[in-house]
Amino acid sequence: MKYVFLIFSLAVLTSICQAQGKFSFAFFTDLHLNNNTNTRCFEGLAQATQHAKAKRIDFIMTGGDNVDVDAYKAEQLPKAKEIFQRYKAQVDASGMRWYYAMGNHDRYWHHEGKDGAGLFESVLGKSYYSFAHKGWRFIVLNSTQICDGKYCIDDVQKSWLSEVLAQTPKDQPIVVVSHVPFLSLYYPVLEGYYTDADTFANQKSIFDMFGGHNLKLVLQGHQHLYEEIKVKGVQFITAGAISANWWGGVFHGTQEGYLKVNVNGDAFTWDYLDYDWKVNGK
Repeated sequence: MKYVFLIFSLAVLTSICQAQGKFSFAFFTDLHLNNNTNTRCFEGLAQATQHAKAKRIDFIMTGGDNVDVDAYKAEQLPKAKEIFQRYKAQVDASGMRWYYAMGNHDRYWHHEGKDGAGLFESVLGKSYYSFAHKGWRFIVLNSTQICDGKYCIDDVQKSWLSEVLAQTPKDQPIVVVSHVPFLSLYYPVLEGYYTDADTFANQKSIFDMFGGHNLKLVLQGHQHLYEEIKVKGVQFITAGAISANWWGGVFHGTQEGYLKVNVNGDAFTWDYLDYDWKVNGK
């Protein structure tokens, strides 16, 4: 009986400790790195990285649109590779741990791989994956896949997600990262109408898969606006953009910046931080 009690006690302790992490991380979305020297975008990324590094974060998570290669033609493959590789070299030199999400502008259509993901995956790794950090589960989705002409999570990825959730304890806190938003008020606020063009088509069925799990936070990109929406106890944050108005200044009131998320046990707080970027150095 002593041994049974010990095993039970260790199991309980393990379950409790799963959500006892204390850490912080940065969420960089919509970097839009390109080969236009006028934007000074790689210099801007270096400044944002140093700003976040000084905050003693555990890692940097990107939210997609890392580079702009989606409009490149087949003969521009070397150019597309060069931008990805320059980005990866700068990341590697930062001394920080990075995790990447895929955005629609990261898609290069003239390379092996489904829905334009091949070049991204050859340089940065899988376009959807999961990892654990200090008791929290992070699930990075590729919401730039195409189903019937719209952004989606396809059946293969959905099956993968089902397997991940089946192996995730019900009480483990979860963070989901999706470039194309689950939810956004971008069009109603800016243009006065609702459209699903810039949310992914099957977001409801994907969200429902988390029922019964401890989904805490959904981090989104794509819109370059900062917005917070809380639904059914889940916090959705569309976290502005490192590039703001594509390296051209403030975008509808949202400065160049990133989200700093602070985790303490089962709870979290966040701040949107302006990293003091100046267009053209002014």
